[in-house]
Amino acid sequence: MKVPFVDLTEQHREIRHEIDSVIREIIDQSCFVGGAHVETFERDFAAYCGTRYAVACKSGTDALKLALMAVGVGRGEEVITVPHTFIATVEAITAVGAHPVFVDIDKATYQMSPDRVADFLEGECRVEKDGSVVNKNSDRPVVALLPVHLYGLPSDMEPLLALADRFGLKVVEDAAQAHGASYHLEGEEKRTGTFGQAGAFSFYPGKNLGALGEGGAVVTDEQNRDQDMRLWRDHGQSEKYVHVSADGWNMRLDSLQCAVLSLKLKRLDEWNEKRRQAAQWYRERLQDDDRIVLPVEPGGRKHVYHLFVVRVPNRHQVREELSRQGIGVGLHYPISLHLQKAYQHLGYKPGDLPASEAVAESILSLPMFPHLTEEQVDYVCRTLTAALG
Repeated sequence: MKVPFVDLTEQHREIRHEIDSVIREIIDQSCFVGGAHVETFERDFAAYCGTRYAVACKSGTDALKLALMAVGVGRGEEVITVPHTFIATVEAITAVGAHPVFVDIDKATYQMSPDRVADFLEGECRVEKDGSVVNKNSDRPVVALLPVHLYGLPSDMEPLLALADRFGLKVVEDAAQAHGASYHLEGEEKRTGTFGQAGAFSFYPGKNLGALGEGGAVVTDEQNRDQDMRLWRDHGQSEKYVHVSADGWNMRLDSLQCAVLSLKLKRLDEWNEKRRQAAQWYRERLQDDDRIVLPVEPGGRKHVYHLFVVRVPNRHQVREELSRQGIGVGLHYPISLHLQKAYQHLGYKPGDLPASEAVAESILSLPMFPHLTEEQVDYVCRTLTAALG
């Protein structure tokens, strides 16, 4: 048996007729950029998330950049984030001229540790008379918190929001892997992307809500931020050839992608539940093997399993054996960003962020997609157990 890491064939087969129909419509109308399909998707995605606005853009990386700009992060300032994430999280910080400050993750959840954030703010920062927070090591202002809802599990937002409020920090959420995930806060279930001032999403094809190419969006409740991001994504234009902002790029998401995303959005909750069922099948088969560390789902948080990530000993050998047996696996992520050559100028060294480093050495992503069958999961689990010896 062969089990791919991701297989979107069945997902697209479900809606192939609708996809073909809307593509023909767009071609017939020759409305490829902007227009009704973009507006409809933005409206529907905002409603799904529970925000007033959504701004579609070209990628999740662009979404993060727009979100940071929208909350006012700028040159020479610092943003607190985690090293155990895809590099786009940090690329966006540096793209707006800011500097990343890495804090460690919770080793059980793989999310930003509120305790480590508190350690940094209380131990390595000073609060000025005007209330601003300054990193004592770099003498730069610390202005924002950027948690990542990694693998589909929401970060622990209640203590993070409390710290942000206490120290006057903006909060931008990286929800690129967490479409439809939710967190209970003050008795209310809220979806990821809606806790801070802005939330960034990716619609890369393999994501829980994926386009037929690249795509992203930012959600927010603030009208001014919505308007600013619409300017920036379209060359700083308020109308054609009227440029009111020098901060402008081509970050528009095309009509075809928005039309397909609208079709998929209607099925997102159903597909997320299928992912959760597949995760349960994995748990039933692997929970008694103490060599395997399974993902956790703390109370009050709904995991949507963009990835099903385990930790195993002898990861390299296990990965090779699974591949030999026809099973697709991934590594998310094998090198913590604070140890990447691209960020060596920040001065981090091995041992500085031990939880992130330990996780990076043992992490293994097993096949996960909505139409994964119980038979396929059973084969993966039997092969994994055998590979561990």
